[in-house]
Amino acid sequence: MALLRDLIEKLQWLPGIGRKSAQRIAFYLQKMDAARVQELAEAMVKARTRLRECSICHNLSEKNPCEICSDGARETDKICVVEQPSDVMVIEKTSEYRGVYHVVHGVISPIDNVGPEDLRIDTLVNRLRTNNISEVIIATNPTTEGDVTAMYIAKLVKPLGVRVTRIARGLPMGSDLDLADTTTLTRALEGRSDL
Repeated sequence: MALLRDLIEKLQWLPGIGRKSAQRIAFYLQKMDAARVQELAEAMVKARTRLRECSICHNLSEKNPCEICSDGARETDKICVVEQPSDVMVIEKTSEYRGVYHVVHGVISPIDNVGPEDLRIDTLVNRLRTNNISEVIIATNPTTEGDVTAMYIAKLVKPLGVRVTRIARGLPMGSDLDLADTTTLTRALEGRSDL
């Protein structure tokens, strides 16, 4: 049982995985075909050792610059600023945005001792100074920390003469108005557009 306890403990290192989830995963892995478990382990090691930060946008990639920064069909005058590489994946799934990205790798959070100097904001400002950028779209999460980070970035960018926008926030599809909190409903009203 020591091996099983050790596996459960290690699985809890993953974000969002508590003891019960770790136990379920550990027992599921024991039922899986050994070859599939080996494939999973190899994929994790390969991803961890081969993925690097793009020197331009700080997204994760096997290549440098990354596939998005290297894509000549992208609109290089628009930069979408996101918190994490996973946010790039989410936006790319929409197939609506054709600009480039800048991943800041976190948010300003004094309670967690994370200041602007701990994020990739300085390289964003350098990109704006050395490239012909028409718009910075801030797509940080709608949290207090995300809002503080967005305001900080906007304060740095506006003096450079670059348009700064923030993605609209509001009600998700299929949601009921009576289930929305007042902040979400207020932002949904503020972010409304013409029909």
